[in-house]
Amino acid sequence: MKLSALKTIARYANTLRHLKGKQFANRLLRRISPLSKNARCRGDIHTQGNVSMIPGIARFSWKSEGYEFSFLNIGKGFDPSHFDWSCSEMSKLWRYNLHYFDYLREDGRPWEDKAFLVSDWISKNPQGAEDAWEPFPVSLRIVNWIKLFLSPEANGKVEERWLRSLYEQALWLEKNIEYHLLANHFFKNGKALFFAGLYFAGTDAARWLKKGLDIISAEIDEQILADGGHFERSPMYHAMICEDCLDLLSLAQGSEGRVPEHLVERLREKCSGMVRFLLGMTHPDGDIALFNDAAFGIEARPANLIAYYERLTGERIPETTVGHWAFPETGYFTMAPRSGDRLIIDCGPVGPDYQPGHSHCDTLSFELSLKGRRVIVDSGCCQYVDGDIRCYNRGNVGHNTITIDGRNQSEVWSAHRCGRRAYPLHAHLEARPDGSLVFSGAHNGYRYLKGCPVHHRAITWSGNEIIVEDRIEGKDSHDIEARLHVSPELLVDMIDGAAIVRDGDQILATITLQGEGSIATTEGWYCPEFGIMQPCVVLRQRSRNISLPYLGGWKITTGN
Repeated sequence: MKLSALKTIARYANTLRHLKGKQFANRLLRRISPLSKNARCRGDIHTQGNVSMIPGIARFSWKSEGYEFSFLNIGKGFDPSHFDWSCSEMSKLWRYNLHYFDYLREDGRPWEDKAFLVSDWISKNPQGAEDAWEPFPVSLRIVNWIKLFLSPEANGKVEERWLRSLYEQALWLEKNIEYHLLANHFFKNGKALFFAGLYFAGTDAARWLKKGLDIISAEIDEQILADGGHFERSPMYHAMICEDCLDLLSLAQGSEGRVPEHLVERLREKCSGMVRFLLGMTHPDGDIALFNDAAFGIEARPANLIAYYERLTGERIPETTVGHWAFPETGYFTMAPRSGDRLIIDCGPVGPDYQPGHSHCDTLSFELSLKGRRVIVDSGCCQYVDGDIRCYNRGNVGHNTITIDGRNQSEVWSAHRCGRRAYPLHAHLEARPDGSLVFSGAHNGYRYLKGCPVHHRAITWSGNEIIVEDRIEGKDSHDIEARLHVSPELLVDMIDGAAIVRDGDQILATITLQGEGSIATTEGWYCPEFGIMQPCVVLRQRSRNISLPYLGGWKITTGN
């Protein structure tokens, strides 16, 4: 057998061995048997009275007007007389967004537009239609339609055929829950059944509610960790599940005791932890860190989520601009010694072992903001389609960490796969009596290389100096590369071996090396939103054939 074939087998083995038994079995079933297409309601449909929600979060930046939509920064206009819901020329994720119906929550969209879109979708998307009837978009659409039907503008205007379609979508989803994927998809399935079970009346609705309650009750403990973070370790997906939990709490509180009080209280506790985690993962510009498949403009911004939480609970969340925060279960650590300055470090697992689809090679990578501006950035996430930029965003090359022998610390492959993976060995953040903040951590992602290298990183922020110390323990000789991505909004000048990072005439940082070598500059990519690739300066230091142990790192002096 050829070596390449052996490597392929090992890759699949390292990927599949982490799946849960139920997950693996359902993946096999999905290949053998297609999605169920038969879910029909033959009798009358009844809705519950006295069900309500407080106003949630309006959809924020879809930039749609009339029947023109922009998803993932790609726009398309539709002729309402021939509305093409299949959009075969667009990417699958774009088509998914069209079928989510998030745009029903846009401020200013007239009722007539919303009514047309719901009616036209029903007319042109029979059960089993590709994209439209896949479980994830069905789950989001059920929730968005129920939110619309419960809104004051819908009073007396909800048509019987809308209700029948919604009912049948819930029947269909019940038969097609995403046990093969689990994680955030499974949570969305449970949320949709929870919503449908509370909105409708009857034996089907009671069954949906029970199923939704069972899923949500189990998953809020599985997916929302003790430190408040979401277990997929993506700040964007954390924001998504945070809004989901707030929606669940809102509907539960507006359903007159039909949801057990102990679950309502657990939702309140989980939401409280999630918004506090979100504060620690937010830069001074008000947006999230970009680790692990995170991008701007997809989920609600932190300020909107916090405001929603405050409306629901009456609790005021104080702004946290200065301090330090450790989220040990999720694996994020934040330093903020001054208002406008923030450094966020990733030293956590790549995600849940059985679903690392949004994992990146960002262990021991960091992002840095100074004086309210992002300075050192993660490369972000441009797309979910496999290709060069997807590989860049997921691989070591797209992050501010150490690469050994040109290999990725975790074996990310295809668009959403991960085989061999890095695990953190330890991580700690402390404030010392002298006022300095000190992080230390390590991972074993390169244990498979000769000499079993282990990457240790310590970051000390004291006054105007940030010292990044990299130590690689192990044996034998290796090639080592360190990289830092600089925001494309800033200027970089190389003067006497130092990188001077400027915002116009203002110097934000001076970056030099710890140890031997020199800084080179190369071009990298910054992808803060889906569909956007901005070239940026990458500072790079390479050491060839270095015998371990290795010592190196960066010195970042802030200000002039």
